[in-house]
Amino acid sequence: MTKLLTAHKLAENLSLSVDTIWRYTRQKKIPAVKLGEKQYRYEKEAVLAALAKRNLSVREGRSAYPKQGGYTYNDYLKLAEKPGYRFEILEGFLVKEPSPSIRHQRISRELGRQLMAFFSDFDPKGELFFAPVDVTLANSNVLQPDILFVSSKRSEIIRKERIDGPCDLVVEIISPTNRRKDRLQKMEIYRKAEIPHYWLLDPEEDTLEAFMLKDGNYALVFAGGPGDIFSHPVFPKLNLDLDKIFYRPRSK
Repeated sequence: MTKLLTAHKLAENLSLSVDTIWRYTRQKKIPAVKLGEKQYRYEKEAVLAALAKRNLSVREGRSAYPKQGGYTYNDYLKLAEKPGYRFEILEGFLVKEPSPSIRHQRISRELGRQLMAFFSDFDPKGELFFAPVDVTLANSNVLQPDILFVSSKRSEIIRKERIDGPCDLVVEIISPTNRRKDRLQKMEIYRKAEIPHYWLLDPEEDTLEAFMLKDGNYALVFAGGPGDIFSHPVFPKLNLDLDKIFYRPRSK
């Protein structure tokens, strides 16, 4: 029986990035076995044949990241900075992504402004942080949430160089190049770390989804966008202006 590989294993075998594998999958440039919603497996030889047919180059051999699956926080500290990119470690796998877009930054800036105004009254001694800031949830998980809040009750997790442990709220603005990472991989990591609140903002769809941990799983407590009234069971006085958060300035 032919062995099927995950996207991470295939990327490691072919010295390609995981983002490239997922992009080729979405574009139907390589064959994939669909197991479920956004879950795929690959046959290496079939993928190689498809790449060759389309004249897409691939260099087999050692991966650019030879420790994939075994990266730790210490390895992360040794990474050389690469302008235009940022790194994270998700369950031991090193992930490299382009720096956020201008739209991403605008959404983060406006949401952050509104959250700062709210939390200054809700928990004056709590702290709001913005990427890039390292959050270590395990030796094999080093993340850089777009926005996070550490309440005064959890202030001991704030270290000199990083946030070491689960905070109260994590906000991720979905990357258009790797939507799966924020919606599946990171969500699962945050769930296992028992982070009470996880929010996802989609710059393409102009939506905010607020998840809250209930009985060990994330439950959706709000979903909406421009024109909707934000409401949250734990933050009843938080009146987010979604029109401002997702405002799109006219192109020049």
